[in-house]
Amino acid sequence: MDHSPLLADLATDLPQAVRLQRLADHLRTRFHCGAVALLQLEEDHLRPVAVEGLVREALGRRFVVSQHPRLAAILARREVTCFDHDSTLPDPYDGLLDTLVGEPLPVHDCMGVSLWVDGKAWGVLTLDALQTGTFGEAARAALADCKVLVEAAVRISRLEREVQALRSAPHTRSADDERTTRAGDGDMEIVGQSEPLLRLLHELEVVAGSDLPVLLLGETGVGKELFARLLHRQSTRATRPLVHVNCAALPESLAESELFGHVRGAFSGAVADRPGRFEAAEGGTLFLDEVGELPLAVQAKLLRTLQNGEIQRLGADRPRRVDVRVIAATNRNLRDQVRDGAFRADLYHRLSVYPVPIPPLRERGNDVLLLAGRFLELNRARLGLRSLRLSASAQDALRRYPWPGNIRELEHVVSRAALKALSRGVNRADIVTLEPALLDLDADAASVAHAPLDAGAPAVATTPPTPTTAEGPLRDAVDACQRLAITQALALHQGNWAQAARALEVDASNLHKLARRLGIK
Repeated sequence: MDHSPLLADLATDLPQAVRLQRLADHLRTRFHCGAVALLQLEEDHLRPVAVEGLVREALGRRFVVSQHPRLAAILARREVTCFDHDSTLPDPYDGLLDTLVGEPLPVHDCMGVSLWVDGKAWGVLTLDALQTGTFGEAARAALADCKVLVEAAVRISRLEREVQALRSAPHTRSADDERTTRAGDGDMEIVGQSEPLLRLLHELEVVAGSDLPVLLLGETGVGKELFARLLHRQSTRATRPLVHVNCAALPESLAESELFGHVRGAFSGAVADRPGRFEAAEGGTLFLDEVGELPLAVQAKLLRTLQNGEIQRLGADRPRRVDVRVIAATNRNLRDQVRDGAFRADLYHRLSVYPVPIPPLRERGNDVLLLAGRFLELNRARLGLRSLRLSASAQDALRRYPWPGNIRELEHVVSRAALKALSRGVNRADIVTLEPALLDLDADAASVAHAPLDAGAPAVATTPPTPTTAEGPLRDAVDACQRLAITQALALHQGNWAQAARALEVDASNLHKLARRLGIK
């Protein structure tokens, strides 16, 4: 076997994604197979890091080892594992081959091998060939030979990352730390490969090592909490607590006590001393979500804490020192709130020492397909389906849609579509393909949301746009008009429901109810 292309890549300084993708390309050509996948083990699941011959959204899937017996069998052995053409074990890639999109894999050859780095299981390499007899004894021996080079490529990529981290970060992280950072906390993983997301991740990695306050800015549903968790995991405080406070859910009368604590007798019902969230986060990080919702009185005390590193429990005579890093997040325009007197200017400047805008989903390109793949696999396992995938037209619909609710909306859309398909009598043992109609996305909303606005035109039309067709029940036509108007208003107001309700001249609570009925929420 000619290993020169692989050896050349090992001696070249390449990003990990590029090196491993070129490796997958080479293996597919060398073994004359339909698909190659390199999957990294993360806790209880395998994450594809390079695939060739599979649909793009496969990179976003996470294969729980216990749910995929072929992958489990490969991972359990050090030697090459082969599956005969008549194997009854389900194939994890059913419906995902780019040459047989949506079709079950026919009788085929399959083999794989587990990969080990530094004495620990790193992941697996799998190969599928549509022609039976492709993987004979010679091919199996060749894969065993290639296993060493693949493990070397993984090890070199890890070493390069560690060297880069040592150069850019003020503290040292081990290989296990790196794996934890990439894996996240189960469903809290950040998925995507777009340039805006990669720039953001690099920026967060740089700022994570400091103790500067960080203000995460972004529309609703972009995943601000995930990025706050990432900041904490990559910081020097990673071993200390991360305490999450949803400021919007704090009753105004209890907000001060929740954050700073109280002493016995401070108010009716205070029967004992109680520490607040700041003390709970001692040595770690306090994440203030929806910080723009804090009452002005509490904002003053928060400012003093940021300035002096001191808190004072409600009813106490003396302050206490605290060592806490603050990360705040909001989907509001705090500058506007400062101008309107709803937010303190001095607190705004303290919190926004390092503002970090998080890009909305519509600006992240094909990340929408990777994220959809993640949610498809979750719902496949949750509903007990053999395979769950998107049709080509459904993928196009996801790309065109403006996603006013961002990643949270995408998750709900995929989950709802899977449930709809199941309710319509699909066979759980078949490959279930989701079509655009099941996604229930308004195609017109995408074109309207991305259309340039006339500076002199109102933000939202006073009359709902006329549907392009009058066919179908009147209720469907009315729903389409309402869905379009709401989606357009949300897009124009950066996903802010309160502003959209004002623009549409409807009560905010009624708008939420209507949006739920129409499937927007």
